[in-house]
Amino acid sequence: MKTTNAIGLDKAKSEKLAKKLNELLANYSVFYQNTRGYHWNIKGEKFFELHLKFEELYNDLLLKIDEVAERILTLGYWPEHNFTQYHKTSSIKESEKVTDGLKAVGQILDAFKTVITMQRELLNLSADANDEGTNALMSDYIRAQEKSVWMYSAYIK
Repeated sequence: MKTTNAIGLDKAKSEKLAKKLNELLANYSVFYQNTRGYHWNIKGEKFFELHLKFEELYNDLLLKIDEVAERILTLGYWPEHNFTQYHKTSSIKESEKVTDGLKAVGQILDAFKTVITMQRELLNLSADANDEGTNALMSDYIRAQEKSVWMYSAYIK
């Protein structure tokens, strides 16, 4: 019985990675949709500034959703793709209609904390599996998102 997948990684460790990546995918998908809502519904004095910033963020999240799903496929597993499963899996919950910029930014910061924490867990799993592809992806995400956290935090202080 073959114990490695098509890219030479241990199948059992790859399965564990794929499961955690599907959890990340669910969180990214809810985060994405929430950010679309902030973009559409934001009101007030900082409308133009935040409207553009939220669009920039949801475009970035959309790219990450695709990259994570493709990484799951690369590992030899199926990415989840329906919102019923996302709602069961995601730690990030759907936001209600948010029109206040400070509230939206606060929820974005909470979502970043969730995904960064998950990505750090994935770094440990990918290191154990000798999976440089997942490791590099998560490292890149964390570096960029930590900077975003700093910038969004500066906005609300």
